[in-house]
Amino acid sequence: MQEYASRLEHYTRFELVELAEASGRKLKPGDAKAAEAEAILSRRKPQDWLVALDERGKSLDSVEFSRYLGKAQTGAKDLLFVIGGDEGLEDSVRQAAHLTLSLSRMTLPHRLARLVLIEQIYRAFTLLKGEPYHK
Repeated sequence: MQEYASRLEHYTRFELVELAEASGRKLKPGDAKAAEAEAILSRRKPQDWLVALDERGKSLDSVEFSRYLGKAQTGAKDLLFVIGGDEGLEDSVRQAAHLTLSLSRMTLPHRLARLVLIEQIYRAFTLLKGEPYHK
């Protein structure tokens, strides 16, 4: 993670934010998911394109993903990528998303999903710049 985060500094501002788990509070089943959705949506700014990661989302190859990133840059949009908690993302987050993206149809552990995502973001920038990283 740190390696790719430092590489991304060459191309863009990158920030990893982890929200506190709502499940630690005394909530009824399903309430944790709603509390997490509220916390996620409250962080969104008007210039953000929310990208929700979900195994039921759209599959893009690396070149298609780089084009999406380029379109966001051209439109002066910030991308806010969201990986849900243990229960997944609430429908309200997916509905608010500009894109629901699947890294895989398989369920991935959060840390692995983060690593795959940040590597693909780095790969996308190298593709946009015509650099040799993407083989």
